[in-house]
Amino acid sequence: MDLIAEINRLRREKNAVIMAHYYQRSEIQDIADYIGDSLALAQYAAKTDADIIVMCGVHFMGETAKILSPGKKVLVPDAEAGCSLADSCPADEFAKFIGQHPGHTVISYVNTTAAVKALTDVVVTSTNARKIVESFPADEKIIFGPDYNLGNYINGVTGRNMLLWHGGCHVHERFSAEQILKLKQEHPEALVLAHPECKKPVLLVADFVGSTAAILKYAGESDCQTFIVATESGILHQMQLQYPNKTFIAAPPSDMGCACNECDFMRLNTIEKLYACLRDETPEVLVDPAVAERAVKPILRMLELSK
Repeated sequence: MDLIAEINRLRREKNAVIMAHYYQRSEIQDIADYIGDSLALAQYAAKTDADIIVMCGVHFMGETAKILSPGKKVLVPDAEAGCSLADSCPADEFAKFIGQHPGHTVISYVNTTAAVKALTDVVVTSTNARKIVESFPADEKIIFGPDYNLGNYINGVTGRNMLLWHGGCHVHERFSAEQILKLKQEHPEALVLAHPECKKPVLLVADFVGSTAAILKYAGESDCQTFIVATESGILHQMQLQYPNKTFIAAPPSDMGCACNECDFMRLNTIEKLYACLRDETPEVLVDPAVAERAVKPILRMLELSK
């Protein structure tokens, strides 16, 4: 069976749109109707006129799409494609944390469950976190969760003193400044590009810190020809497609178990599962309507502040 042809047939017949995060396998990126980071995927989900949204990413992205498009059927190729960062912030524990610090505005990273978003005043992504934090008065008391590294970075560049939840991404936590500096010795001409979910020592050795989309844009606009990239290695596929004359090197994890750093959850999605998902219209992402009603408000506030 020609899976690509069948996927194309099914999405036409069912008026389905396939959305993929930059961290997906290259073959899924190649067949997607739309590729983007968390902010771009949320923006696209809010405006698509498709009847079915197939979210090739991780589960919280499917939840976000469903919250923004409650009348559409939202599918994910693999229901087990979770997120270590979202898992690091259980809603009941986060609610207790908020209760222990009254009088704080709650800002949650998009990499959270719908239940955590429902506890939140405004959602942010790595693309817009600084802009949204700076939209509040300088003396605003803020809780930021769950990514400690991103929150710490935003505190540093804004001069804020946000109260941080101590969560993290298993991919970005594995990067090592020491290993990156060793790689830099082999490629002294290279610039280091890092995602703000990385630990502070990695960010200190980086030439540029930004979201996945910002890293992609910076690589295209820079005069440099070689880059060491400290984020999930799926982004290298788009970098090489868009800038074929430049060289992109995946920053290794600290354990050096492989030459790149991949998200185990993102890689659960495959072309075979994508085909089955479209064919059977399952697994479907459902969000409790009461939770969705609360969660949509901070997401819409983010989209408004991101304009």
